[in-house]
Amino acid sequence: MKLKKGSFLWYLYLDKIYCLLSVRNVKALVDYFHLLDVHRRNTLNDVLFFHFLHHVTNLNRAQIMIVFDMLDWNAVGEIGFDQFYMLVCILLAHQNNLEEQFIYRHSRPVFELLDVDGNLKIGPVNFKIYSFLFNIKKQELKELYHDFDVTGDRFLNYKEFKLFTIFSIDKYQERQKAEKEKEEKSLLRKKESHKVRMSRLESLI
Repeated sequence: MKLKKGSFLWYLYLDKIYCLLSVRNVKALVDYFHLLDVHRRNTLNDVLFFHFLHHVTNLNRAQIMIVFDMLDWNAVGEIGFDQFYMLVCILLAHQNNLEEQFIYRHSRPVFELLDVDGNLKIGPVNFKIYSFLFNIKKQELKELYHDFDVTGDRFLNYKEFKLFTIFSIDKYQERQKAEKEKEEKSLLRKKESHKVRMSRLESLI
């Protein structure tokens, strides 16, 4: 899933630590939501929602309607601004490779979104359906239930899900640290190479 370059969401900034929008960005998003709400009901129906996501992402129709059903947790055929805001943060987190950070920071709302049946637990089917939103690979899904399904019932309750988010953020931070060290080593090599070239140049002068 990708945001289409040049769309409104492309210019919003998501805080990399808390995965939330700034007050200024929220105000802009509210105004944008009201522009989309052509019926002036403070909600978006499935048609408006489809055209919005089709305009800003590369999701297909089936995926868009899956997302709509997930957000329409009251099954009223409409979503309000709270759900819209949540969706935008998910899209921006995905765009900026902050999925693990987002799930960790907002574990309860994400759990409730994935718990579409209201059973206070999440089965592998739920994860599989919405994996494109959170960039969860098939192998990661298998490992998830193997490692964190403490009760062994093939479902994750909130405590088990929270353990998964903590583990995921630890792996994310390790990757970030490794990438930073790699960049620092690369920069150091470039500096050393530059010094050698300058030294050779000075010896020729």
